[in-house]
Amino acid sequence: MTNRKWTLGLIALILVCGYVLIQLLSSTMRIDRLVQQIEPSKMEGPAVKHVVLIAQELDNPFWRTVEQGANDAAGKLGMKIDYMGPIRINPSEQKKLLEKSITAGPDAIVAQGISDPYYERLINKAIDQGIPVITVDADEPGSRRLAYVGTDNREAGKRMGELVVKDAAGNGRIGVIIGSERADNQRLRLEGFRSIISSTPGFEIIDIRSSNISRIQAAQQTEAMLRQHNRMGTIVGFSALDAAGILEGIRAANKEDMHVFGFDDLEETRRSIAQGDVMAVIVQRPKEMGSKSIQLLEQYFKGGSFPKQHYIKTTILDSERMNASVSGR
Repeated sequence: MTNRKWTLGLIALILVCGYVLIQLLSSTMRIDRLVQQIEPSKMEGPAVKHVVLIAQELDNPFWRTVEQGANDAAGKLGMKIDYMGPIRINPSEQKKLLEKSITAGPDAIVAQGISDPYYERLINKAIDQGIPVITVDADEPGSRRLAYVGTDNREAGKRMGELVVKDAAGNGRIGVIIGSERADNQRLRLEGFRSIISSTPGFEIIDIRSSNISRIQAAQQTEAMLRQHNRMGTIVGFSALDAAGILEGIRAANKEDMHVFGFDDLEETRRSIAQGDVMAVIVQRPKEMGSKSIQLLEQYFKGGSFPKQHYIKTTILDSERMNASVSGR
């Protein structure tokens, strides 16, 4: 009797285990079928592309606007922007960020060119690893970068020269504040500017100094320049923060009737134009630079091809155009 009970218990246990095993297998098979249904939809959906954007200076208004344009385009195209840059202008830090970004292996990189042989080699290294690189604002033309997106800086410099020559009220003795002596975009602007000034009788560039993309240094260099050249009548700034710094330097040197020209339409610069302290500025379109860079990457990812240079048009902003814009609203 005891053996019979043991046998029946064993059979019952086997049946229970068999039932549990069948349910487990059935559940596993259902999960597998669900996963198979989900996975194709994932494969069919667009993968998120990660793009690193390396700015010249993290919180510079110009670069924040580039970031905004890139993010706007990325949001529409299913990409993600990882924005980074030095806290202060620092080409060495830009090189380190580019090197680390390549190691991290993003889908693409957008970065400013800095006219540096090692930086050029890093861009080529990224290309060799299948990471497309687009230069923005300043080019690295000796590299194998995918494309350059930004201002035609030589033409922008010529345009600035034409503005200064057209300003009949200013005298022809000109001081220039450039953002950086090494930056390709600043060098090209100066080349274009020189080509107009040197071919116009009565106009002469008598001093050129660098602000290192710093408002404070622009002010200091302007003051020093004016104390050395007291007959100077016009000062031109080639980077976004220069115009504001030039005005501070003019006040520090106790000079009057100076004619100031600059680049970009920062809010403070716009106020200075309205007040008559700045004659005119060449306005770039950093937001469009950011968005165009991402649009080109989208074309590249889809197998498209395009020219190596994409120039974003500049405009001129002066008091007349500001007043026309306000009255037209």
